[in-house]
Amino acid sequence: ERDYKHYDYIIRGRMDINMTENEKKKEVKYRLTVEGLSKNQILKQVSFQVREGEMVAIMGPSGCGKSTLLYHTAGMDKPTAGYVWLDGEEISGLSEEQKAHIRLHHMGFVFQQMHMMSNLNLLDNILLPALEAEKEKRAANRKRNRKKGDVRAELENRARHLMKKMSLEGLENRSITQVSGGQLQRACICRSMMNQPKILFADEPTGALNEGAAAEVMDEFLRLNQEGTTILLVTHDKKIASRCSRILYLLDGSIRGELRLETEGSGTKDWEGKVNQWLLHMGY
Repeated sequence: ERDYKHYDYIIRGRMDINMTENEKKKEVKYRLTVEGLSKNQILKQVSFQVREGEMVAIMGPSGCGKSTLLYHTAGMDKPTAGYVWLDGEEISGLSEEQKAHIRLHHMGFVFQQMHMMSNLNLLDNILLPALEAEKEKRAANRKRNRKKGDVRAELENRARHLMKKMSLEGLENRSITQVSGGQLQRACICRSMMNQPKILFADEPTGALNEGAAAEVMDEFLRLNQEGTTILLVTHDKKIASRCSRILYLLDGSIRGELRLETEGSGTKDWEGKVNQWLLHMGY
């Protein structure tokens, strides 16, 4: 019989996490709350919460609904039932236009396929969501008297600052075909952070990368998370998942288990071993 005393785990979909006494004393702020989310037979009454500043991984076998859950949580697709709250605001019942506004201004996205514009250089690709958000702000407030050139310069400074943090300095004028896969994915992370989102959604962000590039990209996610960014990501990679603070295990459209990982006190290899053992228990 396996000994699971080293971790807090929940199976059969129960979400009543055994919190420590210190955690109970603190007021927990949830960045994201999902309740009873369903989509035909793909998602079945899925409920979970993500605390502010957490990095949570969704794992499970192929076809279990991981990406579908991510897209419905972000409001890209409409569920047949259930609710989603972002910072206490119910967003699942909003119009498509309102949800698009929230995605642009309050959410960031990183996908396995980079979805970069081939006719733009790296810097201009990173600028796109920020320019679109500024355009929307101008349309909503016609009295804004800031010059377009001033706004563009401010956004470029922000983009260059992000590129420097992601070790992309000097690549601003490169086309997307003139950089490596890892560099391109780090540029996608820059793009996702341009509007300073409340939460970052990532769907298999390292799936198309080799092991070295995947580790570099994950280092950037960790750094962003340590700076306070809340992240919800889908991955099949045990190494990636072991660097998150929590893992949700999805099977046949339902959350069947949850593993909470400590952020301090153990090395990466220690957590990889614990994640491997837990996933075996879950039948992965």
